[in-house]
Amino acid sequence: MTEIIPAIMPNTIEELESAVALVRGAAKWVQVDVMDGKFVPERNWPFPNFETETKPLLGEDKGLPFWQDMNYEFDLMIKTPEKFVEKFIGIGGGRIIIHYESAENDKIWEAVRKVQGMITEVGLAIDTTTPNDVLDEFIKDERPIDFVQFMGIAKIGYQGQPFDERVIGKIAALRAKYSDIIISVDGAVNFESAPALIEAGANRLAAGSAVFGSGDAREAIYELEDL
Repeated sequence: MTEIIPAIMPNTIEELESAVALVRGAAKWVQVDVMDGKFVPERNWPFPNFETETKPLLGEDKGLPFWQDMNYEFDLMIKTPEKFVEKFIGIGGGRIIIHYESAENDKIWEAVRKVQGMITEVGLAIDTTTPNDVLDEFIKDERPIDFVQFMGIAKIGYQGQPFDERVIGKIAALRAKYSDIIISVDGAVNFESAPALIEAGANRLAAGSAVFGSGDAREAIYELEDL
């Protein structure tokens, strides 16, 4: 069964809580898309002031919404990820996704190394225009990353983007090369695109509007899992 991860792009912690409440009990993980207004033009929670926005979460009794029965992965569409990965782990991130295009190679490695060896998993995301070959050094030998996230859209950081079919070939090529790597897809994941993504070799699908725009978020998750 393919893992379906509801994807949220909140502007406030209250928005995050309201969205997670809709999928609580139907999903084990939720993806929080984080934008800093630098790597991508848009900006959302917890930026622009990370420390102020996340301070309430650091108390013993607070934490992320429904942290007792929900796991969080943070998709960091931000510049200088190496400066923030530990902060997102500190507020409860169980998975951290770093975008390959967000920094120079040495900084990407620095960010990955900061997560490697911790309980938190680390994934590397790449755009449809970035060749798969860049992933080799992060997968071979010691495999410092836990999974790869392919973007299903050409222009990241914007909601409502059309599905980019180039991702199908990228998934299939990586699956053929590394049979046991976990492959996640984010962007334009819906009931039309999901079957092709799964057939190509995706293990996880991060779905936003297909879940939260369905009218019944929990039922949408169940239906996507059955594809």
